[in-house]
Amino acid sequence: MTDQRDIAVVAIGRNEGARLVACLTSLQRLGLRVVYVDSGSTDASLQAARDLGAQIVELDLSVPFTAARARNAGFHALSPAPAFVQFIDGDCVLEPGWIEAGLKTLADHPEIGIVTGWRSEMYPDASIYNGMAEVEWRRPAGDIASCGGDMMVRADLFRKMDGFNPRIIAGEDEEFCTRVRKAGWRIHRLPLAMTRHDANILLFRQWWQRAVRTGHAYAQVSMIHPEYGSRERKRAWLYGAVLPGLAILGAALWPWLLVVVLGIYAASYARTTQGLVRNGLSSRDAMKQAVLLTVSKLPNLLGLLTYRWRSLRNREMVLIEYK
Repeated sequence: MTDQRDIAVVAIGRNEGARLVACLTSLQRLGLRVVYVDSGSTDASLQAARDLGAQIVELDLSVPFTAARARNAGFHALSPAPAFVQFIDGDCVLEPGWIEAGLKTLADHPEIGIVTGWRSEMYPDASIYNGMAEVEWRRPAGDIASCGGDMMVRADLFRKMDGFNPRIIAGEDEEFCTRVRKAGWRIHRLPLAMTRHDANILLFRQWWQRAVRTGHAYAQVSMIHPEYGSRERKRAWLYGAVLPGLAILGAALWPWLLVVVLGIYAASYARTTQGLVRNGLSSRDAMKQAVLLTVSKLPNLLGLLTYRWRSLRNREMVLIEYK
């Protein structure tokens, strides 16, 4: 039998401001033990966390920040060690009832190593980019291959797996899940609301940088797990490099080739739009989002190339920030 004394929470953030206050307030109401790990905030986040009773861990500024490093630091600061840990990002609010449901699932199913739920956007109508994040979070319940950073994990398993890989700047959550799954554990998503997220992506440049970071994640994690993001990497090369190159060649020499390339893009756009409509979007919103999803292959490719360039030159894998 488990109860809330068996679990502690690790929240991470940097300059989250009011979003962090909302996050920690949602945890404070539950009476949970909370560690907040700060990655060099210059706003009032640290004082807000102290005022809300969280244990504070400030990361060393001389070492590059990563979400993985922050989560690991929070976990190791938990003393005494709990049986389970809930990880949450500082721009998220925990939903009522989630902790009890997650604990019950892990207690009833000892073969499940990680349990997660549904994340939703607080303000999906604030921008097309927030709306895209809302669609991104809609995933089927049941056994899954991986999940995002909001997750409940068995503490013994986390220690055994050496936690998140601190060198990975994005996709560290899915890389950790991949190792857990390969070790024979189940990862399960409950059909329950877990967190509400404030993406706060209001500008095109923010969305672009986020897509670059995603491409970097595909490249970096695939060096450890070659199967990771295989389809996405191929699509980035095809739609971000090969087809644009053929289009330029066609415009200069063979107009028919340009027509073929444009037809391929049009077909891809139509399939994407139809898929979004099937997932519940209105035709108007689906058409808008499909444009950006088609364009996203270019920043994804830039992220792939950024990782390759850094790797070849032995550069540090520093964060690609979009907020």
